[in-house]
Amino acid sequence: MANSSAYEAIVRAGPRLNQLQQVHAHLIVTGYGQSRSLLTKLITFACSAKALAYTHFLFLSVPLPDDFLYNTIIKSTSKLRLPLHSLTYYRRMLSSSNVSPSNYTFTSVIKSSADLCELKIGKGVHCHAVVSGFGLDSYVQAALVALYAKCGDVGGARKVFDEMPVKSVVAWNSLVSGLEQNGLGEEAIRVFYQMRESGLEPDSATFVSVLSACAQTGGIGLGSWVHRYIVDTGLELNVKLGTALINLYSRCGDVGKARGVFDEMKETNVAAWTAMISAYGSHGCGKQAVEFFNKMEDDDGPIPNDVTFVAVLSACAHAGLVEEGRSVYKRMSKRYGLVPRVEHHVCMVDMLGRAGFLDEAYSFIHELDAAGKATSPALWTAMLGACKMHRNYDLGVEIAKRLIALEPENPGHHVMLSNIYALSGKTDEVSHVRDGMIKNNLRKQVGYSVIEVEKKTYMFSMGDESHPETGEIYKYLETLMSRCKEIGYAPVSEEVMHQVEEEEKEYALRYHSEKLAVAFGLLKTVDEAITVVKNLRICEDCHAAFKYISIVSNRQIIVRDKLRFHHFQNGSCSCLDYW
Repeated sequence: MANSSAYEAIVRAGPRLNQLQQVHAHLIVTGYGQSRSLLTKLITFACSAKALAYTHFLFLSVPLPDDFLYNTIIKSTSKLRLPLHSLTYYRRMLSSSNVSPSNYTFTSVIKSSADLCELKIGKGVHCHAVVSGFGLDSYVQAALVALYAKCGDVGGARKVFDEMPVKSVVAWNSLVSGLEQNGLGEEAIRVFYQMRESGLEPDSATFVSVLSACAQTGGIGLGSWVHRYIVDTGLELNVKLGTALINLYSRCGDVGKARGVFDEMKETNVAAWTAMISAYGSHGCGKQAVEFFNKMEDDDGPIPNDVTFVAVLSACAHAGLVEEGRSVYKRMSKRYGLVPRVEHHVCMVDMLGRAGFLDEAYSFIHELDAAGKATSPALWTAMLGACKMHRNYDLGVEIAKRLIALEPENPGHHVMLSNIYALSGKTDEVSHVRDGMIKNNLRKQVGYSVIEVEKKTYMFSMGDESHPETGEIYKYLETLMSRCKEIGYAPVSEEVMHQVEEEEKEYALRYHSEKLAVAFGLLKTVDEAITVVKNLRICEDCHAAFKYISIVSNRQIIVRDKLRFHHFQNGSCSCLDYW
């Protein structure tokens, strides 16, 4: 077998283990078993086939592996998301005296460190790259930006990025993506605008991250512009881009547009289907979510994964579809062989608890405990919410105390215990819990609401007076609330500081962040729906007030809170008060 024909035989075998082993045997018989170039090609295909033991066997058979072989195997294992193997070969490379790493080596190894979220290892590789003269290589620096961002060190990512003499599209994308993934959506959008100002054209990967940032912040203006840009420039609506658009429209309150994007996609995968199921669920369209899931099963759609089941179970929980939820939960293991995880268990407890099946939900948790499955605090938190909803205060106090024992530093558990004591009239216990919170410096998370008006984002907190038009906003809100009272609105004050007088309670309720945002939105827009994003759950009083405000303003009000959407129109909410 001539060298060229041997090479062709390897290429024909491709990433198929049996054929590769046959070609390898033939190489040995014909005297080419020690050819470094042929073994390198064999190793590349063996790695692509994820035949890791065979890959290592081939590697060990190569006399004096050179730079090219090391780079090939490090790059291949990194690309195939086999980070531990990539790092292992990198360390082996460092122990060899006759080889030196290149920029490709460092780019691949840094990516593997990022995949493992191993910042300490990544920093070590960063130092080695600098010592080896590749600290300012554009590919290495772009990989470093992604590493630091993925490991949560946004400052480190920004420092590397700012030091780059030439910033590539990949580097910009790494920073935008890293900021978005660390919950810094507004900053990610600012960096995107800087990228545009620099003269670089964004690509598909840029837009996936920007759309995710817009979904995070409720920035429908920029998100819609991105969608138009994709259509106008003929950019391919691939699966990642389509799924990002579905999430954008879903999280900005327009489930219809989300479905429109899904229907336009030429190719879909399990992520796209799951995003659509989640969209229906978060908007209170539980029946549509279940129907869409059934369509996924019946129409030769992709096989659902554990994230899909979380989405559909959550949809059932928020719509009171208990029987459908039970059926989906059973199918998860029986039909697909998936083992339910904590997230699925929490959905089941939430579903049963919301529907009033407190005993069954409580037994469900204890059965998990008896079966030796770890019971997460999230399960008890869902159970506690159900106790408060259905006013089972005795069980609620028991569970709240259990949660405080599990997570004493979580202020939310203390606040919930205080609220339950208040609702049951135990004011002394309320004071005791709150005194304990002050003593231990535990503070409730500050609530805020965000609204976008004319492509500009505004943020409000309770009693906020920082806006330049505060006087006008407050006056307009007073007028709105007075008109609401005339048609039957009465403040719901049970969840506000129970020690204050009634008049003070009403004042505190009136100036919640979401009310200020809604008032501002109505004041500044005409004949259009307004969308407000809140970082916490909407309170009971604001939920009641927005029904009345939707009547007196004759406008649709959409609120996205921590868990779901509420569409207020003509005096009712899309959740049908089941939230």
